[in-house]
Amino acid sequence: MPADPAALRLALADQIAAANPVLDAGWREAVAAVPRELFLGPAVFRPADSKWEPVHRAKAGEQEWLRMAYRDQTWVTQVEGQDAAAVTRPVYGNPTSSATLPSLVARTAQVAELRPGLKVLEVGTGTGYSTALLCHRLGAGNVVSIEHDAGLAAGAVAHLAEAACTPVLAVGDGLQGCKEHADYDAIIATCSVRSIPPSWLWQLNDGGSITTTLSGWMQAAGLIRLVLDDEGTAHGRFTNDTITYMLARPHERPPSPRFFRLEGETQRALRDPALLEEWAGRFVAQLAAPSAELMTTHLGIILRDVATGSQAWTEPAPGGEGWTVHQHGPLRLWDQVETALGHWQDAGAPDLTGFGMTATPFEQTVWIDSPTGPSWPLPI
Repeated sequence: MPADPAALRLALADQIAAANPVLDAGWREAVAAVPRELFLGPAVFRPADSKWEPVHRAKAGEQEWLRMAYRDQTWVTQVEGQDAAAVTRPVYGNPTSSATLPSLVARTAQVAELRPGLKVLEVGTGTGYSTALLCHRLGAGNVVSIEHDAGLAAGAVAHLAEAACTPVLAVGDGLQGCKEHADYDAIIATCSVRSIPPSWLWQLNDGGSITTTLSGWMQAAGLIRLVLDDEGTAHGRFTNDTITYMLARPHERPPSPRFFRLEGETQRALRDPALLEEWAGRFVAQLAAPSAELMTTHLGIILRDVATGSQAWTEPAPGGEGWTVHQHGPLRLWDQVETALGHWQDAGAPDLTGFGMTATPFEQTVWIDSPTGPSWPLPI
């Protein structure tokens, strides 16, 4: 039986609403109304072992393409700057753009507390699908969307036109906001950031909000909505969502050179490295060592500071009781992480709802429990 796009959209909307009972009905209606197949372009990538395999619409066939479009799944559309439509064989690398799963788009919009009448800046147009959902819910006249990649932006223009959506679209560095159309009641980002760009704060109306995922080079992230007060300071608490978007390109870590583990100084670890396998534990570690990346091995974990080359790596202690840590370089990475994990455990090892954030254009901190609790500055 041929797939019916309208029926598939409705089924997807019902699936998302059933999984999130508090979802505003307006977002369910938007998912049911916006034809997602228009926004996947002529091809997407799917994972194949350690590579990305292109799937072309013409070869897949229209029925399979529709079924793909209406799975609640992220479809990668670009890898290392290569569009899926331009590729005929599997490629290696990291995704650089995608059509995000609809439930995540709807959840982010729900956290942002967006409603008709608010003027919204979306940072990261991508394929244009999330932009179309915003237009359906808020009205196209209230939506401004900016995309860094000119090629992606051109594709989004075509997709949105085909879907009869007419938001204001711009090409540029979304981390600088979109000054020519400011001020905004809300800013919502479909990319992750390591800290809140000061321009976003400058371009908000009084009482405006910023909704984004705060992430970093250990790939832990927290979804947060910050509200600007009368004194120009934004405050908010994280949700417990274990989700993330791709880091904004200027916030991505530099390419990692090949490196070897160095012995350095050896000591006994006071905290179990397995704590970094927990979402909140890794988030804490990332706060404590914001310029470090995390790797895991069958023996333990490796931390490498991108800025200084400092290292810390763990292995089971002789006799199998506890852990030994080796630290090399000017930064004592494990000491930093271990101290932060101690603060977290002393607070009861809360999930991300136990964390909050305070941000100005000049200083930003993430804290546990309250602004007077244990806190860590973010790189601005």
